[in-house]
Order: sequence, then C-alpha cells, then structure tokens
Amino acid sequence: MEGSSSCSSMLSAPRQPSFLLSTLERLSNTPCLKLSAQEAPPVAVIALRRYLSEQAVDQQQPVFYSYDVTVTDGSWRAKCFLHPSLNHLVHTNTLRTGSDISVRQCSYVYNERRLGCGYICVEALVCDAEKSALLPGVDDIRSLPVLVKPGMERSMLLHSEVPLQPDCRHYLPLWNNDDPEGDIWMSDSPSSETVLDVSKVALLGGLESYLRYSKRPYPLLVKIIHKSRLRYYGRPGLKIHYPYQAYFEVADKSGIMSLVLWNDLCPEFYQRLSVGTVLYLQNYALKKSYSNKSRPQMSHYGMTNFTSTEISLNYREPAAVITIVSPKSVQPQWGLPEVSYQFTSRSELENLPGDYVCDVIGLVTFAGRVERVISKGNKGPDKYWSYRWVHAVDGTFDQPFILELFSTSHPEIFGHICPMTYLVCTQMRVCKVEGSQPYLSSSCGTEIFITGYHKGQPYVGDPRVKSFIQWTKTLKDNTVMQKSTVGGYYCYPHPPRFFKQTAAKSPVPLVSAADLKKELETLQYREHKRVAIQGWITAVRYTEAPRSSETQTMEGNEVSDDEQEQVGPEQQASPPTVKQTFAGGFLSPSCDRSSANILKIKNHQSETTPSCLNRGSASSKRHRNTHGREEEEVDQGQVCNAPFWEISGWSIQQQELSERLCQGGLHQDSIFRKFVFDERITLMQWSNLQPGQWTSEPIADPIPPASCPGYYQLTILGINKQMAVDAAFFPVGNVGDPRAVGLPQDPHNNTMLSCLSSGFLFPLSGAALPQPEEILVTASELEDMHLVCVLDLCHLGGNQVEVLMNKVYKFTEVCPD
Repeated sequence: MEGSSSCSSMLSAPRQPSFLLSTLERLSNTPCLKLSAQEAPPVAVIALRRYLSEQAVDQQQPVFYSYDVTVTDGSWRAKCFLHPSLNHLVHTNTLRTGSDISVRQCSYVYNERRLGCGYICVEALVCDAEKSALLPGVDDIRSLPVLVKPGMERSMLLHSEVPLQPDCRHYLPLWNNDDPEGDIWMSDSPSSETVLDVSKVALLGGLESYLRYSKRPYPLLVKIIHKSRLRYYGRPGLKIHYPYQAYFEVADKSGIMSLVLWNDLCPEFYQRLSVGTVLYLQNYALKKSYSNKSRPQMSHYGMTNFTSTEISLNYREPAAVITIVSPKSVQPQWGLPEVSYQFTSRSELENLPGDYVCDVIGLVTFAGRVERVISKGNKGPDKYWSYRWVHAVDGTFDQPFILELFSTSHPEIFGHICPMTYLVCTQMRVCKVEGSQPYLSSSCGTEIFITGYHKGQPYVGDPRVKSFIQWTKTLKDNTVMQKSTVGGYYCYPHPPRFFKQTAAKSPVPLVSAADLKKELETLQYREHKRVAIQGWITAVRYTEAPRSSETQTMEGNEVSDDEQEQVGPEQQASPPTVKQTFAGGFLSPSCDRSSANILKIKNHQSETTPSCLNRGSASSKRHRNTHGREEEEVDQGQVCNAPFWEISGWSIQQQELSERLCQGGLHQDSIFRKFVFDERITLMQWSNLQPGQWTSEPIADPIPPASCPGYYQLTILGINKQMAVDAAFFPVGNVGDPRAVGLPQDPHNNTMLSCLSSGFLFPLSGAALPQPEEILVTASELEDMHLVCVLDLCHLGGNQVEVLMNKVYKFTEVCPD
C-alpha cells in the first residue's frame, strides 16, 4: 500500500464533487500513473464481467480469466480492470454487484496495441458493505456519464460490451461458460419471407455421396428437431474470437442428421434457432462425425439417422448462408417431419431402465438453490457447470419427479424456475442409484421450458401435455403452495448402504484431513463437493437456531481499526487461514468432566480458540458496531446453554491438535423456505447465483429467517489425530422437508449413530419426535468408534462455507478396494 510513495495520494487535496473524476484527473498528473490511500470514499459495484485472459502460461499460478469491474460514485460510471491478485474476491463472491467498495490503490494503464485507449486498474480495495448505500440514491444508472480520460473520447472499450484487455472480443457469464452473455447474442431478427428456389435441393440421405466424391452439394431444406446447449472451448492462446459450438439435429423426408454451428455464427444464430425452425442452407460443409460423440435419442421418430456425416456451418471457408424460413412459407409438399416427443409420466418412471431418455412435464413444488460443480476431466481453464435440483408432480404418482437440471444456455428460463410453474424438460436421462428412488438428469441435449415460454412450442399439442393441463385445473393454488419449498441444502442421491472405495473414480472420494483443508480453501462461490473422511466423532452439541447471515457477515468482515488490512497485488497467494473466535458453533469445555458419557447441559467457556478456514480476505472486513456485538452475544448465549456430549479427555486432546477446521455451524442459507407467491422475487434472488450486473429494479425485501428446530454440531477427529473438523448435522425431521422425498425410511431407534447413518428422525410423521437430549444420551456409543464420514461442502459466498454431515459409515459398512 505504501509502495508508490513518489506518487500522489488520492486524499492529499480536498475531495472533488466526483470521486471518480477527481481520481482520473490525479492519475493523469501523477508521474508513475499510480495512486494509493489509506482511506477513500466508497463507490458502488454495478457490474462484474469475466472473460478469458490473454495469457496463462509461464506462471506458477496461471490466471485463466480476467475481470472488468464497473463502479459508480453516483455522478460517473467507470469501467476498470481488476488486478489478478483480487480475482479471489470474485471467486468467493466477496466482491459482488450491489455492494460498496473503497479503492485503496489504482493505476492508469495505456493500451500499447491501440491508439488512444487506456483504463483504470484497481490494485487494492476494501469491501465496505454487503448492500450499497450509494445505489438507492441513483435513479438511472444508464444515464450516468462514462468516465473517459480527455483525448480518449473515441475509445469504445469503456462504452461497449468489449473487454478492456487487447484481443478479447466478448464477455463470458460470471459463473459458467455455457450461457450467452452480452448484446452480441441476437435473438429477435425476423425470419425470411423471400421466395426460395427449392427446385434443386439435396436430401440428407444423399449427402454421404457428396462427401465421398467431394462434390459441391445442392442447398438443404431441413427442420430442426433437436437443439443442444452451447459449448465454449476457449483457452489462452487460441486465436479464435468466438470459440463456440452448438449441435442441432435436423431432418427432412429422408432422415435425420447432425448440424454444427461454429464460432462467429453462434452469437448471430444460436438464440434465433429453435426446435421446429425450418432452414434453407447454402455453402455448408460436410464432415465425418466423431464416432464417440454423444447423441440425443431420436429413435421415436422411426426415421433413418445418418451418423457418419454431419453438416458444418462456418463463418468463412466456406461462409455458410443461413436462411430462416418463415412458418407461413413452409409448404406441406416439402415433406418435413413433425416434431415428436417421448413424454413419460411419474408412474412409469419406476419401470424404466437406467439411461433411458424421455421427456417430462410437471408442476414445480420445489426449486433448489443454484449450485456449481467443476467439470471433471476438463483440461485448461476451470469450467464450472451450474445446476439445481427440482421436484415436479404430474398427478400420476404420490411422489414427484426428482430432477437434476443443468443450465441449458437459456439463463432467462433456468433462473426463473420456481414453484407453481409448469415445467417441461426434454431429453432427460433416467438415473438409478442403490438406496434412492430413480431420478432424471439433464444432458447437453436437454431443453427446459417454464410458464411464459410454452406458447408456440411443438409439444403443446401432445396428448400427454393436454392431459397434464386438465389435471392441473383440478388443483387449488393454496393447497399446492402449502407443500412448495425453495432453496436450502439438498442432497441427492442418498449415499448407498455400504461405502465403496473404488480408487479415484469414486463419486465420493476418501480424502485425508490435509486434503479436506485444501478443498475448503479452494472452494469457490456456490461450488459443491462431496467428500469422505475417516476418523472419530469426539464431540456433539445441539444448537437451537442456525446463525443469521448478518451475524456471519459481521464476524467475517469486521475488524478493528488497527487490524484492518487491504487486499492488493502483494497478497497474491490464496486467501489466508485466519484465527478468530468461533461464535455460534461448538467449543470444548474448559474443565474436565467426571463422566464424558453423561449428557451435559451447563454454561461453559472454551479455553482454546479454533482455527477457522476463512475464505474471505481481510479486504472484506469492516468495522464492528454495537448491533453486531449484540447479535454475537445472543449467538453465544444460545451455545452456552446447549446440550452436548464429548469423549473422555477431549478437552486435553484437542490442545494437541495441529489444526482445527471450523466452519460456523448451520447457516440460514442452508435451510429451505416455504414458497409464498407474493415473495417469489425475493426467494428466486436468494436461491439464484449473484448476478453479474446490478439493476435499478426495486430492492427485494430481506429473506425472512428460516424456521428450524435446531441442529447438531459435530467434531470429527482425523484418523491420525492431528486435525479435526467441525460439521453440522441437520437431520430430516418432517415430511415437509424436500430432502424427505425419495429418502429410504427404514425404521431405526433414534440413537445418535442411527440418526447419523440414516439422515432422519424416525418416524417423520404420525408420532412425536425424540428430544435432542434423548438422542444425545445415546452418543456414548460413538466413543472409540472408527467411522467414515461423508461431508457435503458448499461455499455460500463471502466468509460462509457450508460443511454438513451427510452420512456416517461404521467400518463394518465399508468395502475396501
């Protein structure tokens, strides 16, 4: 922060009416083009844009993606480049749109490859507030002038949808790579009503002969019968401006063939092409298909599927000519097939084989939060997929469809899935897992439609769809709404009865304590991972209420004046592990107990302070206020009076640990909410990912606190007794919990071990559930019991990391390699 002593301070002169304008003026007059300050007025973050970095080689820690951040002081807007050392603040959603930051160090960078181009680079900042204090006073962000250095007014980089870094043409979505992002993606261009010459057109069945003899084929007249999601294949050093690919299945009267849309044509045509669209194609190329390419299920058409050849549409060499034919111009004599579907009811699902592909329609009763998972086997830049779990009913069975839905390159649909909407999913794959009811998972060929997007779709006339609509007319909205839920922690499929370790390909890898620490340190925003760790449960505490997001944010972001740090280029390593008092979770009692196997309900104070893996950096900390201290005191009070159990000598043994990994108990965001129609906007914002751009729409009301009876905080001691980790256990306690769907409800005796093994309290309905004290009395059987613990990890943003116990296995339930 003091490294630019020869440069001017941003606060060495009286503040100008506009902080951003003043900063730019001072940068222009500074010899080294750099400013630093210990204090600075806040600016609001209104956009965070991600794109592929130019270079990611010859670095110890390659940076594959860069970020542009747009800020405002209420008078001006400024699009700035975020220094790569600050990228981790975006990865953890600590730096996010709609919040305030203080810029502590910045520089001005001239583009050496373009004349008259330059930008501000933010090199150090402090995240001041979760919600901006500036933005409510701004009526129209778009009306604010864009800050440009005098003499560079013609530079379009600061005004347009183009990244600041040279040779970068477009932005990527903030949290995945497969959704369209920005104004370059055209969606509303009209179809052609020009007269087409269809006297000489080629049939798909004859294209293989053209490929064999290298003849120039005639134009094609085809109908799209299937559309896949976008595929982004960009990587540093790839000299392709728009590295996208999209597969379609097209058909004419002779059969079906794959069509591939490449590169520059994807932004122009992808959103304009849909199932049922008729195309007139000229200057297309023919290529041999990849033999191992996954293909959508088209057997229900009863037509020949030509799999050895595919149609390739390129921007150049040759430049394909694509004509979208108006529906009014389509002639019956062309013989184009009707779009067909394979709708399956919930009652039929149980009898379908695994990997069977079908279409479904249902009424949404549960919409899980959007999470992310990293693509396995992906080489080069990290690639994340966005997904969510959904329940939908169709009236044919007493259980809903359980749907695992990945983003389908239509974020306007994926982000608006909520209860009370009609949901159609095509090309869903049946998944059968031991110990769980069958569920359906989307594929790269799945399309999703919700209420508001059904009009004009070919499936609206399908008999199964019409039957479903008739059934929904018999329902009462209030009855359905009372059973509908949104968000929270959700786990499916359930772990099998026996734990099987099958080397690296296991869906639940068995990791060391050190590897678990690394997983927690590198976890990114809403990224979900499931891991297993072996060891012993040494302590259990029951806590009545989960911690509020406000309290968690204060504890993670607030420090005193003399402790406050800045984040800048000097802190380029991963965010540090920091020491802090753990309020609201389990702390070991300071005095020895005469009998560790007796239930204890007593005020206590910890004599040790555990190490907390805090993903938020010091830059996200802010000053503590009186309200924050009161919240923490209330939280501590709940802990001190909570029932708990621990093994003999644990208070001494834990002092010999090399590290204690703590994550703060159960979070409010871990608990589902009842769906209320009037609160749907707030609930959707809460369950979706943080948006990359702030909008001036009315600010949603805060999400109400969740109703939760309580949870158990467990301490797991690693097999080598050097490290311990705290995890929350949140058992299913009633049939209204969405996790109860598909849960094997075999009877058990409600001991601590049986609850941890089954994941629920028995029975879920029809009788009074056991009290926490009754369950904790049985915890003594855990002493010296070697267990395999399955943990679900999810980064909730900022300093909040969810560590939840999914299931425990006794060693007699483990199948080794």
